[in-house]
Amino acid sequence: MATHVDPITLAVVRGALETTQREMTLTLEKTGRSSVFNLAHDYSNALFDHFPEMILQGQDIPIHLGSLIPAMKAVAEFFDGDVQEGDVIYHNDPAYKGSHILDCCMYKPVFYKGELVFWTVCKGHLTDIGGPVPAGYNPDAKEIYAEGLRIPPVKLWEKGKRRDDVINLLLTNMRARRDQEGDINAQFGACRVGERNLLALLDKYGVDTVKACIAELKDMADRQMRSLIRDVPDGVYQGSAVLEDAGHGFGEMEITSTITVTGDQLHIAVQSPPQIPYFINSYEGNSLSGVYLGLMMFAQLPPPYNEGLYRCVTVDLGEKGTLCNAVEPAPHVNCTTTPMETLTDAVRQALEQAAPERVTASWGHASGINIAGIDPRSGEQYVTMVLASIISGAGATQVMDGWHAVGPLCCFGALSSGDVELLEYSYPIIIHRYGLLQDSGGAGKFRGGSGTAWVVEPRGHEMQVIAFGEGRQIPTMGAAGAENRLLEPKLGKLVVTTPEQETVHKHNTIITIKPGERVTNINPGGGGYGLALERDPEAVQQDVRNGLVSLEAAELEYGVKLNPEDLSIDLAATDRLRG
Repeated sequence: MATHVDPITLAVVRGALETTQREMTLTLEKTGRSSVFNLAHDYSNALFDHFPEMILQGQDIPIHLGSLIPAMKAVAEFFDGDVQEGDVIYHNDPAYKGSHILDCCMYKPVFYKGELVFWTVCKGHLTDIGGPVPAGYNPDAKEIYAEGLRIPPVKLWEKGKRRDDVINLLLTNMRARRDQEGDINAQFGACRVGERNLLALLDKYGVDTVKACIAELKDMADRQMRSLIRDVPDGVYQGSAVLEDAGHGFGEMEITSTITVTGDQLHIAVQSPPQIPYFINSYEGNSLSGVYLGLMMFAQLPPPYNEGLYRCVTVDLGEKGTLCNAVEPAPHVNCTTTPMETLTDAVRQALEQAAPERVTASWGHASGINIAGIDPRSGEQYVTMVLASIISGAGATQVMDGWHAVGPLCCFGALSSGDVELLEYSYPIIIHRYGLLQDSGGAGKFRGGSGTAWVVEPRGHEMQVIAFGEGRQIPTMGAAGAENRLLEPKLGKLVVTTPEQETVHKHNTIITIKPGERVTNINPGGGGYGLALERDPEAVQQDVRNGLVSLEAAELEYGVKLNPEDLSIDLAATDRLRG
């Protein structure tokens, strides 16, 4: 039970914790070596107490944050009785509740006068993790051993001494070693900054007062979630979403979520097909992130965001050996986007059956590329995940259109695409286009946000391009009756343009292109909300003027006829179309 703390002290301690997390994030941004860190911000930070329970999460990547909760417990359990002051632990293995092996996590225990009080935690997407395919995404992998380096919990620093032998072992198995080493050092710096600030907080207020404040913050989150659930009618609700055929002959697969509401308790049960020899299986930690994201999209609660939110929530991921509860040796690297985003949609759909007034449309799913090659300027190997290539549109809500270019769903606005000029400086590439796509946003009374096109050409060398994700065959899910009548512009795809021909890829693939050849990666937009024929004709007119909607889509999807000469609304023709 939490002891009483006055509201002013609580507010100050809460502010110090939030500032600590933000400073950890800034440390990563300013010291990270790779573009995935310093431009795209594909990392997340959190603070845990001694239990260990999450006491604060950053405004970071949702697919990281949910899995940190079970992963932190798995790491603490692995080193139970052997955690010393000055230790730093590293880990990426999904068998120990990690998300996928590219998301490498650092854990630093924080001791105060000999007592373990906190953990500072930093998870980041390394640009390479070894294995046969640069950047780790191997669509041909049939088991996890063909994907890259698995790192079970291991100490990189022991009692303050750096384990150069272990760090060298890890880096020797990774491409673009300098980038990986720089990013690991940035993670260490972030954890050290967090430790410094937390020790200062304990010096000022004492262990007992800080612990009491943390207990109250977790209780606040618990009360808010319970209050929300009590407002939902008791019952059993079900939602489902379809995972598209990724191109290896497994066909479409359905993920179902069954929600049981009883008073202020919520139980989420997931049903998914058996795991397959393809890289879209999701282990327990990653799937928990997908469930929590679906829940939080529905809940839309104010902060604090900590482990107290989930005290009244239980999760059953289904039988072991299934797509959303995979076990070794299932390949998995694509799991943070596929099937996580489909799982999130299934959970959100079930919750919205329970409370339709909270319905929102889904965000676009990730459909991106990684690139790799030998930089002719230096002769060194480079490899990177192009986060700009997965930027999609947000879903519409009951009151507004979806935002443009903020997705995908798994990152929920926390990802940055970075400056084109800095990407071209960092890698031997030319980016010919990066912009919004016409007609990509889902049709509805409120339109989904637009997806993006990213066009790249290698300079002076051959470049390997690895496509991953989905959203190339099934459009983003709308809500409240939203339907698309113009389908193709709302789907992702990979287009390879050579002097001889243009080839469209709708499945995950690995290709090699030369100078003078281009790859265009197209990402889907967000889902629409409500009936498109109920959209304000003037809003459709404005979208056409802004290049977001074509004349064809205005008429076909929204029932709005515009005069091509001046884009004025033909009211009589519009009435006929909508009638």
